[in-house]
Amino acid sequence: MTLLAHALFHPFESDPAPGPLLPPAPDDAPAPGVPNREVLDPGLVETSQSASGVDWLAVAGHVGLVAVALALTAVAVTTLWWMLYAWRSKSTYDSTAFSREPRPAQHTFTLLVPGRHEEEVMGETLDALAAQTHPDVQIIAIVGDDDPGTTAVVRAAAARHPDRIEVVVDDSVPKNKPKALNRALAYAGGSIVGVFDAEDEVHPELLRHIDSRFTETDATVVQGGVQLMNFRSSWWSLRNVLEYYFWFRSRLHFHAGAKFIPLGGNTVFVKRDALERNGGWDAECLAEDCELGVRLSSQGEKVVVAYSPEYVTREETPGTLPSFYKQRTRWNQGFLQVLRKGEWRALPTRGQRMFARYMLAMPFLQAATGLLIPLSLFLIFVVKVPTIVALLTFIPLAPTLVTVAVEIAGLGEFGRLYGEKVRVRDYVRLVLGTIPFQVLLAGAAIRAVYRELRGERGWEKTEHSGAHREPAAAGAAAPAPAASAPIREEVAA
Repeated sequence: MTLLAHALFHPFESDPAPGPLLPPAPDDAPAPGVPNREVLDPGLVETSQSASGVDWLAVAGHVGLVAVALALTAVAVTTLWWMLYAWRSKSTYDSTAFSREPRPAQHTFTLLVPGRHEEEVMGETLDALAAQTHPDVQIIAIVGDDDPGTTAVVRAAAARHPDRIEVVVDDSVPKNKPKALNRALAYAGGSIVGVFDAEDEVHPELLRHIDSRFTETDATVVQGGVQLMNFRSSWWSLRNVLEYYFWFRSRLHFHAGAKFIPLGGNTVFVKRDALERNGGWDAECLAEDCELGVRLSSQGEKVVVAYSPEYVTREETPGTLPSFYKQRTRWNQGFLQVLRKGEWRALPTRGQRMFARYMLAMPFLQAATGLLIPLSLFLIFVVKVPTIVALLTFIPLAPTLVTVAVEIAGLGEFGRLYGEKVRVRDYVRLVLGTIPFQVLLAGAAIRAVYRELRGERGWEKTEHSGAHREPAAAGAAAPAPAASAPIREEVAA
């Protein structure tokens, strides 16, 4: 009987049950796959799996990925906390600055200014230091015996300021900064010894405030602020400027409070008796400032930090990307030398010793963060991982994004404090340069480890051109010395 006849003669009977639109899938058909997620085939058990079908190699990989994510999160959160330390409360922020009214002078100063092939910038630096309003200042310019250009500049400065500037000639081989400082320390007459770099731009009232800080705190060391200024020079100089801003504005204050601090390379002032008792600076360390700070911290000496924007020492970033890369390599290698030297083991508490290890390894941890974040993103989107593992690997992005937001706010504050107009493209360069800058730091850290393992500890000098100074001042010729001006020179044989 046809369907039509059946419908005509049996109108009230129910319709036959409709057939399925699609044929049923066979029992052995595979389940639809989920993109980027691992599907285990119970029918296949590889040699890396146990009899229960668990791929232990894959499990180990997933656990390792989660461990890396948590480690990156810890590093990122620590970095963020240190960056924001000075702003945690108004009282903390206020305590980081110099006193508004400095106390009367109680100390005498010797300022050490080493220079090597710095004829373009060192004369102006010495003139600024000679203009300090503090009543008792001795300035020692240190030059190499193989550097006639810089020697001529510092002798001219000594002739202009015969009552304040002396010259010490360093004939050590090979030459480096700590050797030059140690050579000049023998001629220091002040109760406090300060260090400046050849290109520094120093406020004339700085020493009066440093003197007052020593009196107020009875410290052995006072670290002043240093700020790179030429943030428009390149994409990486922008980030380098912000590094310095957060380092001296906030992070060093945290380290001083923790009683373990790596000192800055300049605008650092140490009581002379403490220096002499310790034999000066470590002549073989590529981060002599960090090493001295760690050594004094381990001895329980009091270190204080003071930062007021109007009194910071202004500097420039390295002039080229290779120069910056070599400078960062030297710093990282110096930190590694200090870690291996082990002075920090004399710290009194286990917590301080653990913090010292972590802090000295921080450049390498931050570099690893820069490399592992993009690697983690690659693994998330390319390698098959369980959903929970994929979600956990995104955790480090949260503090990283917050850090970028803090840097954006910091760049705006830097512009307001220093009278610099920050443009929209500066913010864009800041954000776009985040990952490339971290990769650059990672490369410098790897090179530092390579050099240290090979025993290569030669000093790679950073060139300076005065890019942080006002164009009129940077281009102005130094005044000619008076023909009859006496030169107070000490030659170290």
